[in-house]
Amino acid sequence: FSEMLNRFVIEMGSQVASGMAFLELQNYIHRDLAARNVLVGDNNVCKVADFGLARVFQNVYEAKEGTKFPVKWTAPEAIHENKFTIKSDVWSFGILLYEIVTFGQIPYPSTSFSFIISLILSKGYRMPYPLNCPKYLYDIMSECWKDSPADRPTFEALLAALLVLREECSESITYICS
Repeated sequence: FSEMLNRFVIEMGSQVASGMAFLELQNYIHRDLAARNVLVGDNNVCKVADFGLARVFQNVYEAKEGTKFPVKWTAPEAIHENKFTIKSDVWSFGILLYEIVTFGQIPYPSTSFSFIISLILSKGYRMPYPLNCPKYLYDIMSECWKDSPADRPTFEALLAALLVLREECSESITYICS
């Protein structure tokens, strides 16, 4: 990964985290956060989109039995209990970062939905370190994929961490280029 690619990934991640932090403050959950639902416009400005599954919540939104959801992006508690929170969206954000770092690879490639559910719920499986992924980005993904939703960071905390990384990346690029 070059410094410029690092900066690009961090910038995209921080913009999505910013949008999700706003939703978090408004008591909304997205329930379908994925790269396919992020619009990228002029100057690589990113906007979270597709609010078809979004809901206002108090603490937990309980989906009706039989509700369809994107398994590969869905948190274990949402899969197992149909209970969605902003921390379920944090899990999805970790998957979205994986998509960005791998330039759009599908998460859990060549794996059936039932096998993924089994791996995540019973064995605590997490996607492995993507090829050429900087450690600090995988560390953020791993924080998003903690077993307990309470242990996952808020979007505000994720945004703060990504902004620090963006600043550090800017300084190293300036140093390298000067």
